[in-house]
Amino acid sequence: MTTLLETRYRAVLRLLPTYYRREREEEMVETYLWDVDQETQDQSRPTLGEVASIVALAVRSRLGAPAAPRRYAVLGSAVRLFALFAVLLQAASAVVDRVLGLTWASTRGGRQWDIFVDGFTGHGVWAGAVGVAQWFLPLLWTVAYFALLRDHRRLAQASALVAAVPTLLPLVDLWALDFAPSDSAYAVAAAVLAWSSALALCAAHHRDAPPAALPAGTPGLVFAACSVLMGGSVVTLPGGVDTVWALVTCYLVTALAWLLYRVRGERRVPAGEAAALAALGLLLLAVRIAAVYPWLDVLPGALRVGVLTQAAALVALTAALAVVSGRDLLSRGT
Repeated sequence: MTTLLETRYRAVLRLLPTYYRREREEEMVETYLWDVDQETQDQSRPTLGEVASIVALAVRSRLGAPAAPRRYAVLGSAVRLFALFAVLLQAASAVVDRVLGLTWASTRGGRQWDIFVDGFTGHGVWAGAVGVAQWFLPLLWTVAYFALLRDHRRLAQASALVAAVPTLLPLVDLWALDFAPSDSAYAVAAAVLAWSSALALCAAHHRDAPPAALPAGTPGLVFAACSVLMGGSVVTLPGGVDTVWALVTCYLVTALAWLLYRVRGERRVPAGEAAALAALGLLLLAVRIAAVYPWLDVLPGALRVGVLTQAAALVALTAALAVVSGRDLLSRGT
C-alpha cells in the first residue's frame, strides 16, 4: 500500500529527468523510507534538506551529468560555455573600465581626480561604501574567470556571485528613489546579464561536470586579447562611447572570428558553443538596446550610427549562431 509520504517523495522526484528516474527512482524512494516508521508515514513530509538535495540533483542531471542522454549533455555544455564566455567578457570589461578610468582621472589634472575621489567620499558612510563596492567588486569577475579555468569551482562560484552584487544596487535605488524609465531599463538588463552569468556558472559547473576549458587559446592570452580589444575600441573613440560599447564590440569580434574559424574548411560547428554564444548575444542585445534607446535622439550622428550598427550586427550574428546550433542538433537527432 502506498503511503502519503511515499506519494510526496515521488512527487518531488518528478523534478528529475525521465532517464534518471527510470534508473534510480525506486532505489531513492526505498532509501528515503528506510528508517521512517510505517505508522507515521501518512503524517510525514520530505524535509527541506531532502527537497533541496533533489533540486540540486535535478540541476546536475539535466546539465550534463555522467551517462546523461546527448540532449542533456549538449545543454550542459552550452550552459557551461555561456557562463565561461559571459564571465570572461565581464572580467575584461571590469578591468579595462577601471584602468582607463584611473588613467583618465590621474592625467587630466586635479579637478578630474577630485571628481573621481568624490565618488567614494563626501556623501556619507553608506554612499561611500556603495561607491567602493561598485568600483571594486566587479573585479572579482576576473577572479572567477581564472579560478574556473584552474578548476577551483567553489572560488569561481563565490567570486561570480559577489561580483554580480553591485548590479542590484541600482535596482534598490530604482525602488527607493523612483528612477526614470531610461535608467530602470538599463539597470534591469545589466542585472539580468550579471546574474544569468553567475547562476549559470553555479548551476552548470557542478561537481560532476568536466573541467572548464576554452575552445581555443590559453586563459591569460584570451583575457589579454579581450582586454586589448575592449581598450582599443574605447580609446579610438574616447569622446563617443558608453559603458556597453567595449563589451559588445569584443563579443562581436570574437564570436564572428570563432564562427569563421569553425566553418572554415567545412569544420563542424559544435552545437553547445553556438548555443552559448547565441544566448550571450541575445542578452547583450537587450543591454545594448536598454543603454542607448532612451538617448537615441540626442546622440551625435557618428555614435548613433555606431550603436545602431552594433545592434544590427548582434541581431544578425545571434540569429546565425542559433541557426548553426539548431542544424547541428537536428543533424544528430537531438
